[in-house]
Amino acid sequence: MNKAFFMSFGILVFSSFSPEAQAQIGTETGAGDVQIKLLATYVIPDGKITKVKLDNVGLPMNSQTKANDNVVPTIVVEYFAADNISIETIAGVTQHDVDGVDGFAGAEAVSNAKIIPATLTVKYHFGDGKGFKPYVGAGPSYFLFLGEKSGATTKTLGANKVKLDDSLGFALQTGFDLPLNENGLSMSLDAKRYFLKTDASWFVGNNKVLETRHKLDPWVISAGVAYRF
Repeated sequence: MNKAFFMSFGILVFSSFSPEAQAQIGTETGAGDVQIKLLATYVIPDGKITKVKLDNVGLPMNSQTKANDNVVPTIVVEYFAADNISIETIAGVTQHDVDGVDGFAGAEAVSNAKIIPATLTVKYHFGDGKGFKPYVGAGPSYFLFLGEKSGATTKTLGANKVKLDDSLGFALQTGFDLPLNENGLSMSLDAKRYFLKTDASWFVGNNKVLETRHKLDPWVISAGVAYRF
């Protein structure tokens, strides 16, 4: 489903991106504009263990984990502080499980972890404000974790509660907006790479029995429509 979505999007992009089409739909844009985007977002996290900080449950040797991918809707709000410079924030929630690989293969460590990836990026847009608009951006992110539960396997080890620490990180971004008409409607493709880690702690009652550090560093790929006014 994910491959089909992005292939269809790519075909539409290239069929629309001709000099004649762009000459007809290019419009002047500038400082003070606001752009709203509605996107389908493919979240591809890492999730591997980089450090075992506490182990009172007898974690198997060479245990390793991986977080599952997810596709979610995302809303983007962007303000143009100058003709080629904008400030962007996103709104969305993604949900992931963390499962075992390698020496921990088939195990479920964390279930139903919901993440709010609060992100603020400053973007530079190339070109003269007309037609095809590529950009790059960067900025801080803060991941808030909600509703996480101990996985089936860690429960069997006696750990019936888990907590993922909220985490401050950094995001790099690139993408483009492709105008579809003269009224501010565009097609948008965006890619972000986040860099952050979180500590996961498992408890028996109120006693911490296991703590691991996890590398998240997700790729976040989005495609959809934008309206600028």
